[in-house]
Amino acid sequence: MKVGLFTVLYNDRPLEKVLEYISQLGYEAVELACWKGSNHIDIDKVVSGGAGEVRKLVGKYGMTISALSNHLEGQLILGPHDESTDIWFKGSPEEKVKYGVARMKRTIEAAQALDVPVVCSFTGAPDWSKWYNFPPTNEEIWNRYFQLFKERWLPVLDYAKDHGVKIAFETHPMELNYNLDTAKMLVEAAGGHSALGFNYDPSHLLWQQMDPVYFIYELHDRIFHVHAKDVEVVPHAAMRTGVLAYGPWNRVARPVRFRTVGWGQIPWRRVITALLEVGYDYVLSVEHEDPCFSRDSGVEQAIQFLKPLVKVRPPEVKPWW
Repeated sequence: MKVGLFTVLYNDRPLEKVLEYISQLGYEAVELACWKGSNHIDIDKVVSGGAGEVRKLVGKYGMTISALSNHLEGQLILGPHDESTDIWFKGSPEEKVKYGVARMKRTIEAAQALDVPVVCSFTGAPDWSKWYNFPPTNEEIWNRYFQLFKERWLPVLDYAKDHGVKIAFETHPMELNYNLDTAKMLVEAAGGHSALGFNYDPSHLLWQQMDPVYFIYELHDRIFHVHAKDVEVVPHAAMRTGVLAYGPWNRVARPVRFRTVGWGQIPWRRVITALLEVGYDYVLSVEHEDPCFSRDSGVEQAIQFLKPLVKVRPPEVKPWW
């Protein structure tokens, strides 16, 4: 297993400078954001013949690309399609869907050109508030969203399969798959499509008071990529206003806050053991969103924490499924 970094937090720095810095720290892979506005990769240029240049640059520092990530433009396929997503593309709901599908297909093409096996994304959700079954008709509305997912995402999944690429959906609040049950419903809605899997991020599960290890054991071979991000429920703040807190993510005393790996409540030894048990031997991609530490401090501490844990070698056993 390798430790990588989701480089979007250094979007203000040239990719080569980022690669030089993190390779010296011991990182072995990078996950590259490829929505418009990313300064680290232009998927249109990659598809038009620039893949070799990107591979050469990353290889220069002894690193690989673990995944291309297009969370933001993938969100547009299901929505929401109100003004909240105008920051990524401004248009009618139909235009947003069309744009999101086109950009996801271009991301898949870029992944194939770069020999990257995984594209990470969000599913989107027309109206995430419908998960809560009041008024009672919300349950019926929410269940219909899975049919909409099948209609809009199945052609994209087929496109990914045809290009030798897999789609890893992140299980996250504001998405159709926000917990274990809805993640399993996603697989069912797609008919068990072989290109559909998950970008496993335990912080979003523990935040909702789930044991993050259950997700690994129940979805095992559907885990295509992993985000290494920690989370902390701050007792004195959560007891006052709960874990569905309002306000900016970077507020230090927020009731729930993301933390540098090792500084939160994720049981990393159990998580990594479970990943090894189910045969995951790919990349732990560090996603730094800690409001208490600087970028460099968080990135340096994460690799120091994780490196000793990934030195282990899994036993030569076949998965049970």
